[in-house]
Amino acid sequence: MRENAATLGPLEVIDGRCLVGDVRGHPDGPWVEFRTEGLYQHGPSAGEDARAEGEPTPWTRIMLGMDVVVGRGHPAKGNFTVSGWLGGLPGFKGRGGGHLGMTLRHPYEDRRVRYERHPRWYGVYEIAFLEELLRQTVAAGEAHRLADADWLERVVGRLTGLGLAASGGPREAVTRARQAEGPAAP
Repeated sequence: MRENAATLGPLEVIDGRCLVGDVRGHPDGPWVEFRTEGLYQHGPSAGEDARAEGEPTPWTRIMLGMDVVVGRGHPAKGNFTVSGWLGGLPGFKGRGGGHLGMTLRHPYEDRRVRYERHPRWYGVYEIAFLEELLRQTVAAGEAHRLADADWLERVVGRLTGLGLAASGGPREAVTRARQAEGPAAP
C-alpha cells in the first residue's frame, strides 16, 4: 500500500479503497470499508457490533449520517472539551479503538461499526470534518459516493490541513469541498 494515502482522522483512501481504521498496523483488528454496496465491518466484533460483521450495511439504510467516536464512547461532539482534545491521542480512554455510530432504517436500529485506531493523533478538526462529511453526504442521498475513492480522495484533499483556518467552521468547509466536486452522476 502506498504511503501517501489521503487521510482524515481514522479515514484513509489507499489504493482505491476507502477505509476507516488502522488496516496496515492491525490487519486482524476491526476496521471498516466503504464499498459500492455499502459499509462493511472487517475483523472481530463483540456484542451488539457482531450484527454488522460479515454483512454489508446498504447505504440506503443509513439515516442522518454517522457519529465518529474515538476511544470508548467519546462522541465527536465532545471533541471540543479537554477530554475531546485528548481523545484524538492513540490509546486515550481505551485500548486504541473507536467506532462509527449510526441509525439504520427498515427496520430501525442503532448500529456501531468498530475500528482500531492508528498510531497517529487524530486532530479535533479532522474528526469534526469527517463527521460533517459523513452527515452531509448521507443527508444529500449520496452515501454511495463514500465508496468512490477518487471522489473521496479529492474531497479529503480539500479538507486536509484546514483546521482553525476553515472559515465558517467544519460545516461550511465540507459544503465547499463537496460543491467543488460537483453533483453525483445519475
